[in-house]
Amino acid sequence: MKKSLQLFTAVFLLLFASSLEAQYGYGNRYGRRTSIPQAQTPQKEPEPKTAEEYVEERMPKIIEALELDPFEEAVVRTTLTKYVQKRMELQILKLDPKKMKEEFEKIQKLQDAEIKAGLPEEKYENYLALQKNQLKKKRKKKKKRKDKTD
Repeated sequence: MKKSLQLFTAVFLLLFASSLEAQYGYGNRYGRRTSIPQAQTPQKEPEPKTAEEYVEERMPKIIEALELDPFEEAVVRTTLTKYVQKRMELQILKLDPKKMKEEFEKIQKLQDAEIKAGLPEEKYENYLALQKNQLKKKRKKKKKRKDKTD
């Protein structure tokens, strides 16, 4: 009788202990697990492009349209990088819109003058035409977007 009581107690303790382990996670080999769901980490916003990356993205179209030789390409690339960097710095300053527009116009004039000095007249004219075409395309896209939202 005593042996059966001991056996019954031992079996009861083993079952009770495994029940506690399952319910509360005691003795978990893989660390503590919580029943609280983990929130997903928010995705990071893509970092803004640097001036060099922006210019690198646009250069193939410019080279193709203007048929630049390596020297002219280098002149245009360095000039664009320099002035794109200045525009980015202005945007960081967040000046009032009127002042910002004036500064952008000054930068554009300096950029055009520097490119004019580095390119032959014919290629410079083609460059200006390319600039105007890009602006027209951007404006048309903006107008189309506005039309769709109205």
